[in-house]
Amino acid sequence: MLTNLPLFIGLRYMRSKRRDSFVSFISLFSLAAMAIGVMALIVVLSVMNGFDREIKMRLLRVVPHVTLTSPQGLDIAQINQLEAELKAGSDNAPVQVLSVVPLLQSFVMGSSKGNQAGLVLQGIDPESRAGEKLAENMISGYVGQLQAGEFGVVIGSQVARKLDLFVGDRLQLTLPSVTVTPAGAFPRIKRVTVTGIFQVGAQVDASVVFIHYRDGQKLLRLGKRFQGVQLELSDAFMADNWLGSQGDKNFLADRPKDDLQWRTWSDNMGTLFQAMRMEKVIVSLLLSVIIAVAAFNIVASLVLMVSDKRKDIAVIRTLGATSGTVMKIFVIQGLAVGSLGILAGTVLGCLLAYFVGDIVAGLEALSGSYIFDPSIYLISALPSEIIVSDVAVVVGGALVISFLATLYPAWRAGKVLPAEALRYDH
Repeated sequence: MLTNLPLFIGLRYMRSKRRDSFVSFISLFSLAAMAIGVMALIVVLSVMNGFDREIKMRLLRVVPHVTLTSPQGLDIAQINQLEAELKAGSDNAPVQVLSVVPLLQSFVMGSSKGNQAGLVLQGIDPESRAGEKLAENMISGYVGQLQAGEFGVVIGSQVARKLDLFVGDRLQLTLPSVTVTPAGAFPRIKRVTVTGIFQVGAQVDASVVFIHYRDGQKLLRLGKRFQGVQLELSDAFMADNWLGSQGDKNFLADRPKDDLQWRTWSDNMGTLFQAMRMEKVIVSLLLSVIIAVAAFNIVASLVLMVSDKRKDIAVIRTLGATSGTVMKIFVIQGLAVGSLGILAGTVLGCLLAYFVGDIVAGLEALSGSYIFDPSIYLISALPSEIIVSDVAVVVGGALVISFLATLYPAWRAGKVLPAEALRYDH
């Protein structure tokens, strides 16, 4: 207790003096800058998390959670056996398999009215759970209009925009295979009819075309076999963990384990989510500049305080305070300013991030215009999600920067010699 007495005396003595107004202004400015930096970083990260969650939820309406493919293909008997094994193994598991749907998928080239686009052709059963989920996102036509033998397709809204297609129009599909005839080899081409247009507001709108699975089998020359299965889980965000828990199990014992290839929705959309993560990191680094500016203000305020308090430093040194004690005093002074700014920024940032959707909606109501037009951004409210780990990283990083900002001024204060400070103080 006595070893800390000079520190307590020093802090109380330094606080007992009237501060210079300019130094106080810079300290207040440092506190405000730190609060604004932390608040801005928390709000922006929360909004980006909200967009990330929104995109994932939209994708998972039409994208399979887990896919299993086999180079040799699977027949109905094997798919039924696989479904029984998967559902039986997940009865008491935290993540359950809700449905197992046969998978048909191929890359094709779509052409219409002189426009071309690379597409992903997927087979679907209109009466399955996948068909029901697709029906919820239709903006024109009906999924039930996909009938076997009629070669109708349901396309994404951006596909329809790029190829200038409407319900009832014809779309030419060029398959990645050739037909060999006595006259030579020709690409396989099939003209199909657009029976519906869907929109989920994500990447699949620009690339996916759905066709009845029986028509897909004919186009891909699979007979009655399928390329694999697609699974729907009770918690899509646990797909990677669920797949890891299935790693040691050997399904379909009649074929080698290595013959089955597993992929999750995050693997299929890896490029998109990697770009989103990189964007989040870059934006965080850019906004961290505000916190760095606040740290420089802390340095400036402490350096001015050291110059202003040279006599006070000399007095507490004569009372028994060591150079280390003086350094601790100024480190505590700087951390106090930084910590108050971080606390204020964290509280304001969390409140603003939580109510940002309501605030934007209120501004739209007052101005009579949309800040985020639903017809363009496909959202009716600004999404936001506060993640505790992100807030902890922001707060921890700000505290570290604040601490580093106090080291140089504290070192300067510790180097002040009592005799010289009192000799030249008039």
